[in-house]
Amino acid sequence: MLEPTSIESKPITQTESLSTRFQRVRQFTEQLCQTLEPEDCVVQSMPDASPIRWHLAHTTWFFETFLLVPFEPQYSPKHSEYAVLFNSYYNTIGQQFPRSQRGLLSRPTVAEVWKYRQRIDALVISLLERLSGDPELDAVVELGLQHEQQHQELMLTDIKHLFSCNPLFPAFQSSADHVAATRDTRDTHDMKWYSQTEQLSWFGHDCKGFCFDNELPRHQHFVPSFQLAHRLVTNREFLCFIQDGGYQRPELWLSMGWHNVQDQRWKHPLYWHRQADDWLEFTLSGLLPIDWDQPVCHVSYFEADAYARWAGCRLPTEFEWELAAKKQSTSGNFAESMRFQPIADTGPSNGIHQMFGDTWEWTSSAYAAYPGYQPAAGALGEYNGKFMCNQFVLRGGSCATSASHIRKTYRNFFPPDARWQFSGIRLAQ
Repeated sequence: MLEPTSIESKPITQTESLSTRFQRVRQFTEQLCQTLEPEDCVVQSMPDASPIRWHLAHTTWFFETFLLVPFEPQYSPKHSEYAVLFNSYYNTIGQQFPRSQRGLLSRPTVAEVWKYRQRIDALVISLLERLSGDPELDAVVELGLQHEQQHQELMLTDIKHLFSCNPLFPAFQSSADHVAATRDTRDTHDMKWYSQTEQLSWFGHDCKGFCFDNELPRHQHFVPSFQLAHRLVTNREFLCFIQDGGYQRPELWLSMGWHNVQDQRWKHPLYWHRQADDWLEFTLSGLLPIDWDQPVCHVSYFEADAYARWAGCRLPTEFEWELAAKKQSTSGNFAESMRFQPIADTGPSNGIHQMFGDTWEWTSSAYAAYPGYQPAAGALGEYNGKFMCNQFVLRGGSCATSASHIRKTYRNFFPPDARWQFSGIRLAQ
């Protein structure tokens, strides 16, 4: 998930006050932790994931460092060591504790992190009640809230990966809630195609409201005619790829992808399990029978690309995706539903569906700067430019993304072998 990188001088467009929005976003993070025990919050399952305790502290450190320190002249951090423990990649701020070793930290305790969070929240709310309306301050707060929403999604993906490593397959939420949310997911339509004629069009954010700097500047790009699948690829369709030897056929794979298949022994999407003649899937509601009509999820770029080749298609470019999304609603299956699982497309047979929510959609576009891109100065401008190498763009958000966080121009990015995010497949031709 991309990190915040710049502060755009744009008005806050939410109808609620910034203080109310701050409290609402921060409280949703707390809500996501209600079913977790302290032991769940301190373990790191792999170098790319972080303990829940670290996410809680890091997002709090962000508001302390970039809001309280510069806007409260009398404020001084109580725990100077947190600047090392909970700094992620801000090199201009100072050194960071190694990411791969965050699970080795037993102190500060989870309880101490909660107290830290509560203390910073109270100070921020007091600051907003006095100074809200200052354009620079409001921009930092909005950036911090967008950053928090990114970490809410990471918390869900990281705890799912952590629980999947446990042979007990613990549930983050009850399976009854999951079944109730998805029981009507049937009658998925056969794949149809949305056609778009060639055109020169504008891409990138229009600077009305918040955006990250990698969505800028707005620019023109010529897109040849193309067709886009009207829905996401389903589990049933991906099973056909598996049964046809998809993971054993090197001609379908990019060289690096085939190396991952061999080295990591990939045989199916990340959380699928074969038990006798049954296929099960690990979800945040535990280990459940696979719903074959749901979108396939937790596949890497390499798997998405190989499936597309097998199907006689390809992945869309990010420009094709954005062009198709321009006339679509951004409504969908997002984190607010508390499902945390893609659901089957049961909409009308016409139109294009599932552009937003359910799963992030891999594109064939390498993550690179738009023409004229310039990173912002200072610590808050470090990130996006540094990551524009060896990654691919994903679009549309997922069932773990907040609805208020996604935009039609939002550019997520991950390395091509990443599987633990809620990533899926939409075909193009």
